[in-house]
Amino acid sequence: IFFSTYMSCPCPSPMPYALKFKVFGKVQGVFFRKYTKKQADSLGLVGWCKNHVDGTVVGEVQGAAPQIHTMKTWLTTEGSPKSRIERCDFEFEGQVKQLDYGKFDIRK
Repeated sequence: IFFSTYMSCPCPSPMPYALKFKVFGKVQGVFFRKYTKKQADSLGLVGWCKNHVDGTVVGEVQGAAPQIHTMKTWLTTEGSPKSRIERCDFEFEGQVKQLDYGKFDIRK
């Protein structure tokens, strides 16, 4: 179950944070995944994103809390130049014991 809660930035912690997301709107066929990877890479985040059959883009990012907060804002308000974001739902935001990924990937 996804929920749309836009919470303030968590306090910095030595443990990494994770965030699962689902972006609605015109987000397929507009290089949204490519720009999501570019943004995640620039923030030093790891994880993945992919097109979903329902027309959304889903994914997960992991890394430091301040960068997760920046990515959350980007997913909600910016996206790729030709995208039109209606909303972004977040399923999980919290600490994880370790990073599950070595880089950010675009999945097919």
